[in-house]
Amino acid sequence: MTAPSTFGLSTEARNLHWLLSNLVEEVPGVHSVTVVSSDGLMLLSSDPGHLIARTDGQGGPRGSSADLATIVSGIGSLTIGAAKLMDGGGVKQTMVAMDEGSVFVMSISDGSLLGVHATPDCDMSVIAYHMALFVGRAGHVLTPELRSELRKSMESTQ
Repeated sequence: MTAPSTFGLSTEARNLHWLLSNLVEEVPGVHSVTVVSSDGLMLLSSDPGHLIARTDGQGGPRGSSADLATIVSGIGSLTIGAAKLMDGGGVKQTMVAMDEGSVFVMSISDGSLLGVHATPDCDMSVIAYHMALFVGRAGHVLTPELRSELRKSMESTQ
């Protein structure tokens, strides 16, 4: 299976694909990036192999962005629930540091989330800065119509 083509997409959708690719290519330590809708569906992926079949006998897609989208959706749900229980207001960003990597999640708009998987030795402040730039640029264009277009684009590659 192939990654979604940007051919035939609106200018806004092509720009979001470009911003996502830039985030991976320009920021040291970033493995993969994904944008997930409020209902947990992957809208954008930096990983061309995001629909690779699993080799472990388990069902469902496997690959860094497919797995990352699932993780981002779960972390987003967990932190939103925690914020409600703690009367903490909206969740802006979450970071999980592990021995072998880091995961960053940042709110975009209307419940959409930006997720980044990075190396364990990444500069967290640089990644957070570039994520904030992406969110600032993407948040105002990620309309319901654009989310629908991106979702259809991802579905057409399956």
